[in-house]
Order: sequence, then C-alpha cells, then structure tokens
Amino acid sequence: MEKNYVPKEVEEKIYRFWEKKGLFEAKVDRKKTPFSIILPPPNANADLHLGHAMYTYEDVMIRYHKMIGEETLWLPGADHAGFETQFVFEQKLKKEGKSRFDYDRETLYKMIWDFVIKNKSNMETQLKRLGFALDWSKNTFTLDPKIVRIVYETFKKLDAAGLLYRAKRLVNYCVVCGTSFSDLEVLYVERKNKLWFIKYPIKDSSNDYLTVATTRPETMLGDTAVAVNPKDERYKRLIGKKAILPIVGREIPIVADEAVDPKFATGAVKVTPAHDETDWQIAQRHSLPLIQVIDFNGKMSKEAGEFAGLTISEARLQILERLKKLSLLEKEKDYLHRVGRCYKCGRFIEPLPKEQWFIKVRPLAEEAKKLIEKGEITIYPRRFKKILLMWLTNFRDWNVSRQIVWGIRIPAYYCKSNKKWFICINKPERCHICGGKDFVQDTDTFDTWFSSSQWPYATLLTQSGISNIQYPISQKKSDNFFDYFYPTSVMETGYDILPWWVARMIMIGYFTTGKVPFRNVFLHGMVRDRKGQKMSKSKGNIINPIDMIDKYGADALRAALLFEVKEGSDVVVFEEKIKGMRNFANKLWNMGRFINMNQSQKPKDKSQKLKLRECLEMEKEFKLMKANYKKCMDSYQFSKALGLLYEFIWHRLADIYIERLKNELKNGNIYALEALQKVYLESLKLLHPFMPFVTEAIWQVFKGEESSILNSNIKIQR
Repeated sequence: MEKNYVPKEVEEKIYRFWEKKGLFEAKVDRKKTPFSIILPPPNANADLHLGHAMYTYEDVMIRYHKMIGEETLWLPGADHAGFETQFVFEQKLKKEGKSRFDYDRETLYKMIWDFVIKNKSNMETQLKRLGFALDWSKNTFTLDPKIVRIVYETFKKLDAAGLLYRAKRLVNYCVVCGTSFSDLEVLYVERKNKLWFIKYPIKDSSNDYLTVATTRPETMLGDTAVAVNPKDERYKRLIGKKAILPIVGREIPIVADEAVDPKFATGAVKVTPAHDETDWQIAQRHSLPLIQVIDFNGKMSKEAGEFAGLTISEARLQILERLKKLSLLEKEKDYLHRVGRCYKCGRFIEPLPKEQWFIKVRPLAEEAKKLIEKGEITIYPRRFKKILLMWLTNFRDWNVSRQIVWGIRIPAYYCKSNKKWFICINKPERCHICGGKDFVQDTDTFDTWFSSSQWPYATLLTQSGISNIQYPISQKKSDNFFDYFYPTSVMETGYDILPWWVARMIMIGYFTTGKVPFRNVFLHGMVRDRKGQKMSKSKGNIINPIDMIDKYGADALRAALLFEVKEGSDVVVFEEKIKGMRNFANKLWNMGRFINMNQSQKPKDKSQKLKLRECLEMEKEFKLMKANYKKCMDSYQFSKALGLLYEFIWHRLADIYIERLKNELKNGNIYALEALQKVYLESLKLLHPFMPFVTEAIWQVFKGEESSILNSNIKIQR
C-alpha cells in the first residue's frame, strides 16, 4: 500500500471501475427482493450545491441493500425546473443587456434548451464525483418525450374524473416574472406598512359615512362593496344601503358577511374582489362585480380612470393626496402584517384575476390521508407524519398553469367557434368540438411540480418501454421494471419540500396507478453553517461541494454531512468537520497498511495458533456493534449507524485492539493477524455505504484490483 491515501488519485479511477463492471445497473431478478429509489431530480440549470450532496443518504441505502443481497435500483434524472430555469436564464440575458421579450417563443425555448443540456452534463459529472451508485443506463429527463406523454395522459385522466377545471379566479401573480404561482410557492414575510382610514360617504346622507381601514388605498378604485359583520351592532342600520366610493363617485352596496372581523380596525372593510382573496370570496357570496384596476405589468389599468398607466406606488401617492384634499382621509397608523413575495425576484405578489387550469385537490388529498393513516406509507422521522397530514387537510385547489415558455406546454386547445376548451394528448389536426381548424393551443406550461409529482411511476413506466398510464398495473411480466420496482421502496428528500412534492406525489401517484408511489418517506434537514444560518451567496457562507471534494475527498464530505446529525434535523457543516472526516479516512488507510505490512511477517508454526483473549473480546465487541448497526440501518438511523462505526473503528479497533496485538503480529501470530484482518475488513464492508471510495481502495489491496467491496455480502441475520 502507498504510504498516504490521496483521494484525487483514486476516486475517478474507482468510479470508472464501478461503471465498467456494471455494478450500478439494475435488472429484474425475481429471486431477489427489489429495493428502489428514484433520485429527486436536481434542477438542470446550475451546478450542484451542498444540499444536493445530501443524496448521500440515498447512496447509503442503495449500497447497504445491495450488500445484503437485494436487487437495487437507483434511477437518476434531471428536472427541467420550468420557472426556476427560465428565471436563471433571464438573469443571464440581463447580464448580456437582453431580455426574454427580445425573442419569439420558439427561439427562447431553444436557447434555454441548449443552456440546460450543457448544465445537465456538468451536474451529472458532479454526481459521479460524489460517488453516487446511480444506474446511469436509465438516466431520465423530465422533458423526455415519453415522460411528457405520461404527463399529458395524467392531465387527461384528471379531466375525465372530473378533477380538472378551467376558471377565472384570483391567482398569485408576479408582475416582474410574468407568471402565476400556486399558494405553496408564495413566500410570506412580515412587513411594516401603514394602515389608512378612509371615509366612505353614505348615499342620501350629508353627514353619515363609514370608515374603512386598508393597507392598499390604490385598489379602492376597484371596490364593489363595503362589508361589515352581520352581528356588529354598530352597522346593522347601514346593511343594504349604498356607500359612495371616494374619488370615483360610484355607488356600492353595504353588505353583511361573517368573514369580516369586527375587531379589526373599524370593523368595516372595503371589498375589492379583483385584488384580494377574501374579498373575492365575499364577492362570490354576494354576486358582486369584478373590476381589475391593476394590470399584469404592475401598472394601473384603464379601469383606474385618470390614474391609468401609473405604477402602483405612484397611484397610491396621488390617491392619498386626493383623499386628503377631499377631507376623506381620517388618519393613518403604523401596521405590521404578512405579505406575499415572489420567492425568486422578491417582488410583492399581486392577487389578480386570471383564467387558469385548476386541479380539485380535496378528493385527492383525502385519499392520500387515508393511505398515511392506514400505514401504507411510513414517514421517517415520525414527527413529520402530523405535518404531512396537516398540509393534506388544508390544501386548496392547485393552479397548474404557468405563463412561461420553458416547460411542458399544456395540451389544451381552444375552439374559437364554440369558445370552448378540449384536451388532446397528441396535437390534433382538427378541433374535437366543431371539427374545424380554427383552434389554438394554450400558451401556458405546466407547473413543474405537476410533472414531478408523477416522477416515480413515469420513470419506471418509460424504463419498462411503456409510454401510457393505461397499462394494466396488475399484469405481471418477468422483465418489467414497473411491476418489479413499483411502488418504490423509499422517497428521500428534504423536509422543506414535504407539501410541494411529497404530498403531491402521493396524491397524483395513487390517483393514477391505484398504488402508493413509495412505501417509506425519509426526510433530511436543511444544510446550515456552524452558526445555524442557512447558506446563501449574500451571506458569504456557502460551501462548494466540489471544492471540498478536491481538498479532502468525497468520503470526507459525505461522512461530514451525516456524522452526529439527528435524523430530520438541520445539518450543520463546516470545513473543520469535513477535515475531521478526512482524518478518519486517513486512519482507515493507515490501519489497513499496518495489517497489510504484517502479512509479510514469517508466521509461527500453525500448531501453536492459540485463541488470544484480546481477539475473542474484539470479535465479541464487533458482533455486538454489527447487531446495533443493523438495527440503526433498518430503522433509518443512518447517522447513529455511522457513529457506531466511527467509535468502534477508531477508538476500539485502532486505539485498543491493534495496540494490544501489535507485538503478536510482529512475532507472526497467525491467529491474531487473521482475526484482526477479518474484523477490519468486515468493518470496511459496514462502512462502505458511507465512505465508498476509501473502503473500495483498501478492499482491492487485500482482495485484488478486479474485486469490489460492493459485491461482498454483509451477512445480516434477519
């Protein structure tokens, strides 16, 4: 063995060896128990960050289950990441002095495609640098034609089941990014603002008025009512009367609605259905009209009259000034409230009325809840089960339309003659409604979470050569990947996307296939710095995973991410911790080198081979540690399993047993050498899922360059 272990000299060579031997390639073997994980597809728009290195948990599971004799599949893929990718690309264009408006749809799409394919290749190389045992022969992209077809079929199946509708409703819209978002994608932050109290005169009364409080005086131009609580004694006399909308002069009704909180401000609220969700709901109950005074560019619309064309802030200032002159601005006071921001550009979200495609979530969510409550899906750590059920209980209908170019275009077509929509998987030659050719396709694309919610079954169907969801799920074929590996064994991902992705995969997966998409869910925490802060470029605390691999080796980074981490809790990572795991890898190497060197010592007469007390104690302690390791691995306590190995290998095997047996080895005691080597190599096998490169490098020293530790069997007594 070389004197020192140098990761950069062996890691790439070892990974090529694994690929050449086909050690990651899965096949259907009915004699073996299947174990499958579908890689949560990273966004194909940038290099990997430290959060992606948390895929280490999945690699640990795959290697462990392969080594205990199961047939494993870890299927890789990449996500086109619709809005995320278009935003990144638009930032690139901005640096070049250009924008998305400089190109037609087809040209912009092609430019983003080229950008993504280049980054996708870089990303895949980085996944290999981390040592991940992915079956690259089954690599899948969310824009692969077969995947797109399955997404289309799911959309059509939802429509056939009465779970899809198109409606003009209030949506969360970013006027900078030019697209709507679902409720889950809005980032709510606390904001200091003003609460303005405005007098609304009562019709046919010279002195009577209602005072309403608002944080958005510019939207009053679109008011269609004033609302009070029906139990509020202060205003019962006014219910059914008319108020005069200041500045505009329009008569609007005073309505009673229980949604009004009588304790908020004056207990009377302006109702602007086109720009507030609660007001929208009030308008639905009272059949109030809709007047949109803010357009999709963030300017005041023509409905705003004399204020049309102004920015929102300009209109606010002018309206407040006008109200003061009319003596209708009673007062203002400081107010702290939560407002929605675009999670990318930071612009305040505008609730705006727009026609979109919505999925009726409640029936899907209720089925998903039953599956979890019945134990058909187990959540690890278990505390997240309540959180998942809470999300499923409170989901609202899902807006799946996005006003972007990049992504899977919605397969819906509008008949101009009959003014109706129809859905078609294949691009139609004639209108399915009137039979003519005067129809157009929806320009919107799907919310990326909609396509990725289908990822577990879509990937396995396409790998089985099946490109439609009408495939009879119950049919068994000896070589069929879908039937063999689905439902998948584990979905491992960050707890932060539990509602965005995990919940939706359960809902859509069960609806489509009649089976759960996975048997278990394992959630890891967010990666943070040593102060507990989230890593970000602005804070300057980002750790580049590739830089750490170049400096300390992939094994050191992997082990640092899992070592001394409570499952499901945030992961604190800093360079000294990675360096400490590098030292552990070096310790492993030096232990192996010491044992290997002693193999050349002249052995004693085999008839004198005695069982030493130290060897018996070592074997007994290893057996106990291995049993605890098994319990931890099978109960998703991976950090604890790594801790057991770290403690035993360094502080028991190295510090105690090797030290005690040194002289015996130098004197050529065969039994001591064989016992020590056996425990050492068996320990390497247990450690391999966590630190694959160094364990493989040492294994090949002892077993030969064509041997792989991944093919060795961890004998686990069940």
